Amino acid sequence: MTSNTDTDPTTRYPSDDFPRQEQDQPGLTSETDPTPDHGEETYTGSGRLRGMRALITGGDSGIGRAVAIAFAREGADVAISYLPEEEQDAADTASWIEKEGRTALRLPGDVRSETECRDLVSQVVEGLGGLDILVLNAGYQENRDGLETIPTAEIERVFETNLYAPMWIARAAIPHLEPGSSIITTSSIQAFNPSPQLIDYAMTKAAQVAFTKALAQELGPRGIRVNAVAPGPIWTPLIPATSWPDKVVEFGQDTPLGRAGQPAELAHAYVFLASPENSYVSGAIVPVTGGKGL
Repeated sequence: MTSNTDTDPTTRYPSDDFPRQEQDQPGLTSETDPTPDHGEETYTGSGRLRGMRALITGGDSGIGRAVAIAFAREGADVAISYLPEEEQDAADTASWIEKEGRTALRLPGDVRSETECRDLVSQVVEGLGGLDILVLNAGYQENRDGLETIPTAEIERVFETNLYAPMWIARAAIPHLEPGSSIITTSSIQAFNPSPQLIDYAMTKAAQVAFTKALAQELGPRGIRVNAVAPGPIWTPLIPATSWPDKVVEFGQDTPLGRAGQPAELAHAYVFLASPENSYVSGAIVPVTGGKGL
């Protein structure tokens, strides 16, 4: 889809209209047109995470897959959590991790369960022999017609996925994190410039910013860094699964760079935040937005 020789950010990826399309949640890579670029053919590692062990929630596709590939190429073993219906995407991601000679641990389940979150961390610690990097990336969003029409069950699903699960997983993981470890949350530009159609999602993403900054202060004395990435419009299966087929067509074209971002374009931000060489970066919110301001 792109090449490393294309350095112009406005033309590095196509800026044409996306085909009109819609998927059921949670969205699958095989049904996303065009197929997102996760860095499969372009990301080059340099051993920055050699010997580290990572857990990425929502690691089967989209941003999670791009981060998993990058972490593996930087020398980390990687566990990914995902919904059972995303098994094929998870298997594909695991194959890319294993091609780098790294361990890939696949952990299907629903992080909306406190018990599942606790068990998830236990399985990672047992399967990888420990945990050094926690990427809280799983998320849920849906197009809304107005606050007065949002069913309570949908609000609960957004909050359980985007707020409860990160807290449950981090709470279970912290006792296993040694100095030099890091936690990275996937927030959003929606935390700062919310869209009415994503009001409940935006609310949770703003809360994740507060969570990140507060936890960075709490864990800093223990040598554990906490940061967040705030993506802008990134082309992942979640987009056609958000019930806005008309908006998909021009998705991301309102950015200063004139196009949607690709998951591969976020991978370096997560590697930067996870790498021990960036030991003085904590409590930061790193925007990857195509020029849209926070």
